[in-house]
Amino acid sequence: MSARDPVADLRRIAFLLERANEATYRVRAFRSAATALAALPAAEVAERTRAGTLTDLPGVGDVTARCVTESLAGEEPVYLRRLVATEGVDLDEAAGALRAALRGDCHTHSDWSDGGSPIEEMALAAVELGHEYVVLTDHSPRLTVARGLTADRLRRQLDHVAAVNAALPEGFRILTGIEVDILADGTLDQDEELLARLDVVVGSVHSGLRDERARMTRRMLTAIANPHLDILGHCTGRMVSSRPAGVTGPGDKGHRARTRAESDFDADAVFAACAEHDVAVEINSRPERQDPPKRLIRRALEAGCRFAIDTDAHAPGQLDWQRFGCVRAALCGVPADRVVNTWPADRLLDWTRARASG
Repeated sequence: MSARDPVADLRRIAFLLERANEATYRVRAFRSAATALAALPAAEVAERTRAGTLTDLPGVGDVTARCVTESLAGEEPVYLRRLVATEGVDLDEAAGALRAALRGDCHTHSDWSDGGSPIEEMALAAVELGHEYVVLTDHSPRLTVARGLTADRLRRQLDHVAAVNAALPEGFRILTGIEVDILADGTLDQDEELLARLDVVVGSVHSGLRDERARMTRRMLTAIANPHLDILGHCTGRMVSSRPAGVTGPGDKGHRARTRAESDFDADAVFAACAEHDVAVEINSRPERQDPPKRLIRRALEAGCRFAIDTDAHAPGQLDWQRFGCVRAALCGVPADRVVNTWPADRLLDWTRARASG
């Protein structure tokens, strides 16, 4: 049998582990091995495999070396085959139709802030999933625990994204963006000039989550009225489940193992403001967030809001978590024409620019 590409197999295993919400240390083992082998000539990898010296390489362990050996023998690695055989259940018809309608993801992170993978790797994973675009929304400066981007770092990132886009497959592009903190007074945590340059701005509350109801409501209403805000991110801030043991570290630095109650705010007032200012309400697909809860998705729908079904991905495999958000959206009767990331990129950009211009 012809040899397979062992680096591609290792990366596929890492992707499937991320998608299954497995512990970060397992994902890191396969991504580190893939990175180590990708830096070597194929002939050296083959020679080390024959000599049994793969594990002498930093980042390559017994399990990953076995996968490489099986790949070079032309066999699908047993580890990969097992993951593929147990990778989940089919979506029901309504959720599947909604997932098929999505053209991109409006909330993703890279290793420029608290994500675990480079921008390029996130983009190529999105290409493989069939996306037409992905919005890069790394954190803003005040969220220091997540290495939020200062204005200077964000400017450098914009230049980097332009260079990466020039090398990506035709028909796909990274859109520039930010997940900007909604501060205590409702202002957005980044320079106005920079927010105006970005394609998509997601605004989220990350601090003061236990603010009393009236204060939190004022805070959110002020942010929603800002013409630079396009999407209200994970609006209740809740955590419904703890992460599996060992899932802290690169790729989930901002998502520690814990549960957290919803923030208290006047949902009717907030969703009415979103509808008035044409700000989309995010349906966050992260398994530990499931934010907003279904009762609030229904209220936002009744208020006339648009939605964005996003992953909040911090690693490539998490980009396939959109199906979780689609299930919840379908259960609440959200139609595809109310979801902004069912639009092609140009229509999405027309919408965000029209909002910014008033």
